[in-house]
Amino acid sequence: MDKPVRGRYDGQDSIFSMNIISWNVNGLRAVLKKGTFLDFIKRHDPDILCLQETKALPHEAVIDLPEYTEYWNSADKKGYSGTAIFTKHPPIAVINNIPPDVVSEKTLVDSKGRNANTEGRVIAVEFATCFVVTVYTPNAKDTLERLSFRKKQWDPAFLRFMLQLEKKKPVIFCGDLNVAHEPIDLARPKPNEGKKGYTLEEREGFGNLVKAGFVDVFRARHPGEVGHYTWWTHWANARERNVGWRIDYVLTSKTLVKKVKKAFILPQVMGSDHCPVGIDITLPKK
Repeated sequence: MDKPVRGRYDGQDSIFSMNIISWNVNGLRAVLKKGTFLDFIKRHDPDILCLQETKALPHEAVIDLPEYTEYWNSADKKGYSGTAIFTKHPPIAVINNIPPDVVSEKTLVDSKGRNANTEGRVIAVEFATCFVVTVYTPNAKDTLERLSFRKKQWDPAFLRFMLQLEKKKPVIFCGDLNVAHEPIDLARPKPNEGKKGYTLEEREGFGNLVKAGFVDVFRARHPGEVGHYTWWTHWANARERNVGWRIDYVLTSKTLVKKVKKAFILPQVMGSDHCPVGIDITLPKK
């Protein structure tokens, strides 16, 4: 499996190579207490780190990382959801949530009155030559109570947002999309058919991203390879036995695919029920 390399200038003023890593930390404060987060930063040294399920406000998870600028989008509901981007490269602009020129005020309100745009699920940062977006897609829930919302509201709205950004410049988006796209993306597809994360509706939503031209770069680099997962249940030693799901992704615009040098999963990184995923990419500086 590919491993990331450190971001670096390659000697040409117009080219910069960097790694982008995404990780659902399932509570940043908990990962910090375990001591695994700073160890991860020290070892892998991402240029851009995209986090999901931070479950904290910035002052609740203070991290001494002077080389990074931090951008947070915390949920209105305390201790719930949330995303963050830590970057060594100052962006031109930052967008929190799916903006009102993409969705109306009520578009992302589900049947129980919950507004996904208040749950801190999306951050987009704009650089000179691309957008980098982190996303924490709503979970359909065991009861599938949020499945219709996913199919009819969230998935189409997020796709519209990515396409809107792409009209301006290429897009890299990453995060926990809460779906295994194909049977190869989970250890036990048959028993899980129709369950959250592997319904036809959720898989179709992911498929629509691909049909729109975005590329799942890990699968493009590792076609047909089995056993690559990013999330494991805490039950029955699932992680030790690698009985998992690949629900964390990095997707890019087609124009960026050839610039991706490596696409990787880091199952050895502990601290969450998810592991980090990422890419090593070479981009123009301007």
